[in-house]
Amino acid sequence: MAVAFTFPGQGSQAAGMGKDLADAFPEARRVFEEVDAALGEKLSKLIWEGPEETLTLTANAQPALMAVSLAAMRALEARGFSLKDSVAYVAGHSLGEYSALAAAGFVSVGDAAKLLRTRGNAMQAAVPAGEGAMAAIIGLEQADVEAACAEAAKGSVCQIANDNGGGQLVISGARPAVELAAKLCTEKGAKRALMLQVSAPFHSALMTPAADIMREALAGVTKSAPAVPIVSNVTVTPTSDPDEIARRLVEQVVARVRWRETVEWFGANGVASLYEVGAGKVLSGLARRIDRDIATGAIGTAAEVEAALAALG
Repeated sequence: MAVAFTFPGQGSQAAGMGKDLADAFPEARRVFEEVDAALGEKLSKLIWEGPEETLTLTANAQPALMAVSLAAMRALEARGFSLKDSVAYVAGHSLGEYSALAAAGFVSVGDAAKLLRTRGNAMQAAVPAGEGAMAAIIGLEQADVEAACAEAAKGSVCQIANDNGGGQLVISGARPAVELAAKLCTEKGAKRALMLQVSAPFHSALMTPAADIMREALAGVTKSAPAVPIVSNVTVTPTSDPDEIARRLVEQVVARVRWRETVEWFGANGVASLYEVGAGKVLSGLARRIDRDIATGAIGTAAEVEAALAALG
């Protein structure tokens, strides 16, 4: 049965992540050095030492999480692991798509870091602070959430941004519309409707200026066919075509992250094991709620690298 590697998105960051990988594997340390060189700053110091509130800023968190994921990949490869020979598909949650693609050789680590810094800045700048919002809706059917968004939008923007599975949907858009939609979801029977502490309304139509910036940025980097197909956030279908991947990455900025469907697609297409490569275990937890038949594992520490190598042969 097939194996897929998944790569985490924003929210999985924590100060100190990746430090033991860098200490245990020179190849992992070099990833952090590549990222520092590409960005012209010591992002590695922020990743390992904090402060947490600075690391959490979108423009920092995005390249930082990619760096940790790629450090884990380089640690595996240093011990003889081959993504092409051992993994059928890769996928990533939002920014994690860039990590997945860098791991598979679509872009270099340095270019991935620069793209994610650009993406973070562009998403932050797309909407003035305080004008956008996001909310997590727990325990309500998707059709009811969509109806609440449509009712609340009234010519504004309010839409589902993340379908994370396990009864968790995230909505995004203009703050008044999102606040109203959250209230409507509660009235429709949601278990919880929680406003999120985020800096912008990600994965909504309000991110269109950021999508335009990413189209230009992606056009300016060298792209190669990835070693294994990526299952896209936008289409939930696999592709290895560089131009198609770039188009999907642009669309992804304004489109829904279809993570529940991604895990379901894996289950329907012969994937028996999902490994989360990088910081945290958020995606592993989501996968267990979506499809209990898929085994999950994490590769984010030196010990987890050793365990994964033993399990994957």
